[in-house]
Amino acid sequence: MVPKKRYRLWLLLLPYVGLLWVSLYNFRDPVLFGFPFFYWYQLAWVPVTALLTWIVYRTYSHED
Repeated sequence: MVPKKRYRLWLLLLPYVGLLWVSLYNFRDPVLFGFPFFYWYQLAWVPVTALLTWIVYRTYSHED
């Protein structure tokens, strides 16, 4: 049986698309706290990815 909320697994693809497509963020400007866009864009994905993983994890029941 397929869980009803299986569509939330697609959320896990967002970090891959956002980070593997380098031409999307291969820029110096805008600068944030002295860091070029290239670096802070990648660093911003760390908490976003953790949040998305938590959302998907909480979606599924963990009955053994």
